[in-house]
Amino acid sequence: MVVGASLGGLHALEILLAGLPQNFPLPMAIAQHRHKNADALSAVLQRKCALPLSEAEDKEVIAPGHVYLAPADYHLLVEVGCLALSTEAPVAYARPSINVLFESAADAYGKRVIGVILTGSSDDGAKGLATIKANGGIPIVQEPTTAQSPTMPKAAINALQKQRSPNTALATDWILPLCDIAALIVNLCYPALR
Repeated sequence: MVVGASLGGLHALEILLAGLPQNFPLPMAIAQHRHKNADALSAVLQRKCALPLSEAEDKEVIAPGHVYLAPADYHLLVEVGCLALSTEAPVAYARPSINVLFESAADAYGKRVIGVILTGSSDDGAKGLATIKANGGIPIVQEPTTAQSPTMPKAAINALQKQRSPNTALATDWILPLCDIAALIVNLCYPALR
């Protein structure tokens, strides 16, 4: 699972992570836009999260039920079985870029990816979430009226609505209030939690 957030993301991530049970089986990679000198985010989020949470390291093996946070000023990419970090140029003015994270996850895991766009003040993540959907994955967007900054959720919804392809016919666009997203994710993963 991959998650993207920007302005207002700390609060949104705290709510999302607090709603996941200790036995949640999926790994999660998060790209949160932040200043390149911001380094306390993982400690703040860990207080609300029952799962182990850490900043991702280059070539780190992906573990089930672990939350990986893109380090400040690095793109986080998903490869088959591991994570990678990059200092390539910012994308959509951001590093870490949500688009980079989402597109790499879609390339690596196709229809097994759940992508979540939360609050934010740019359109970063819209293209990446559309790529997840095009590859058969599950797109989830925070209902814009529940976002501190609705720009990013609105851009993601617009990108999903513009996408018309036979390959995406089975993918449902989930647009939910922030407080309902964790429960949906748990329900989607229910067979794995048995």
